[in-house]
Amino acid sequence: MPVVEHTVPATVLAVYAHPDDPDVSAGGTLAAWAAAGARIEVCICAEGDKGSTDPATDPAELVVRRREEVAAAGRVLGVAEHHWLGFLDGELDDGPELRGRLVELVRRVRPDLVVGPDPTAVFFGASYVNHRDHRAVGWALLDAVAPAAANPHYFPGSGPAHAVTSLWLSGTLHPDVWVDISATVDRKAEAVGCHVSQTGEPGEWLRTVVGERAEEAGRQAGVTHAESFRRVDLL
Repeated sequence: MPVVEHTVPATVLAVYAHPDDPDVSAGGTLAAWAAAGARIEVCICAEGDKGSTDPATDPAELVVRRREEVAAAGRVLGVAEHHWLGFLDGELDDGPELRGRLVELVRRVRPDLVVGPDPTAVFFGASYVNHRDHRAVGWALLDAVAPAAANPHYFPGSGPAHAVTSLWLSGTLHPDVWVDISATVDRKAEAVGCHVSQTGEPGEWLRTVVGERAEEAGRQAGVTHAESFRRVDLL
């Protein structure tokens, strides 16, 4: 039977590659938790400098614009704080630098629940390959949370060790927990629509696309609208 989770964590850290990823992947859930009193902090690992196929786009100007879009979307969802790691698109690796930055952030924020991309999801059907940055962030996040952040001997200069209770992975091919976002699906659509550099001017089409995807997950969970995750309970 599908598990629809109603428990609200106290502090959540969402870690994603690109500026629009948290809103697309888990915006309804983050909004629902924020509305219920959770503190939501979001980490964006890459600058979004390659988020355009137009040769005339200035990457530096695009970065500035995308940071403004993130701030606007965060206000819609109720995000308390954003963290930027400053890597360039396509240059993220599951290596000591990224892992160390994530360990330091986990130890500083001290979340009980961490959300991020499932790195094992590579092929979505026959028409989409999961972005390399998504997979790199997912693997680095797994390694940073289990075991590094909880073990004081990993990155000993990065603050007191902190054990995360639960890790939730979005964009997964193996979901085992769902969150009812029926009350926040419109807020998710509004947040995604803030990323005009990626979606173009938002309109009813965007609300329809977000709603249809949430309805599909909702049918799996037996609710009107949902988002799905793969949950790993670490404690």
